[in-house]
Amino acid sequence: MKREDEDTRLHLDLLDADDEEYELEYEDRAFDAEGREIALDAQQKSGRQLYFRELFRLQRELVNLQDWVVATGHKLVILFEGRDAAGKGGVIKRITQRLNPRVARVAALPAPNDRERTQWYFQRYVAHLPAAGEIVLFDRSWYNRAGVERVMGFCTDEQYEEFFRSVPEFERMLARSGIQLVKYWFSISDEEQHLRFLSRIHDPLKQWKLSPMDLESRRRWEAYTRAKEVMLERTHTAEAPWWVVQADDKKRARLNCIHHLLSLVPYRPVPHTEVVLPQRERHEDYLRRPVPTDLIVPAAY
Repeated sequence: MKREDEDTRLHLDLLDADDEEYELEYEDRAFDAEGREIALDAQQKSGRQLYFRELFRLQRELVNLQDWVVATGHKLVILFEGRDAAGKGGVIKRITQRLNPRVARVAALPAPNDRERTQWYFQRYVAHLPAAGEIVLFDRSWYNRAGVERVMGFCTDEQYEEFFRSVPEFERMLARSGIQLVKYWFSISDEEQHLRFLSRIHDPLKQWKLSPMDLESRRRWEAYTRAKEVMLERTHTAEAPWWVVQADDKKRARLNCIHHLLSLVPYRPVPHTEVVLPQRERHEDYLRRPVPTDLIVPAAY
């Protein structure tokens, strides 16, 4: 392949990587109350370009952070909490999008089974904590007990109070073991959650995100507010402080969260040896066999 052809192909591959983000952005389409998609005006389109430019820059820094975590054996845990439709999943996708899944992984635990309900409350979360050189992002965490379990009556008053007695010491234990713990609460307004739920109702690509529990959480908005206020007050410690992300604007929330995360980790650029692509060995007796036509995926596009 000629050098000019290689350069063209590499450029197209870079564009493909950008297209992955544009595909994710398709999920962020806005709908009005009647289910009609809302078109972007010129100012919004300009803001979208700025968003992508900043997002790609921050994602490059996340790769540098990842390299430093691996090189130093750092252990990083990031918790993402917030109301349903607050944007936790969106920022987690953007953080992990360019990272090595063997280094940065997401823990999104389902409701506990019968056996797990009899365990020490933190036990099933401990199994997902990082070893040296790993990053774990919890899409909801042990703070379920202070939120959904409290509001929906899935725990007793005694279990609720025991959680608040235990969690500060549990998080201090994590800090003493060398784990850096970062806790984010994504905060959205009543009106914004209402609109995002409508968007999920009207968008067939998002309807799977709506569960009966989500709908019930919408009805119990005020109870969730009270539970969140108690949680922040009783679990904000010097070793594991809470950070609140204003999330009514999804894109600003993502950029602000990633920018803040980068500021909390003392990473530095890690030098890499130059990678040289070796020449492929060629043998005169090698003959590549054709693939049987009945194994080939039909070219529908």
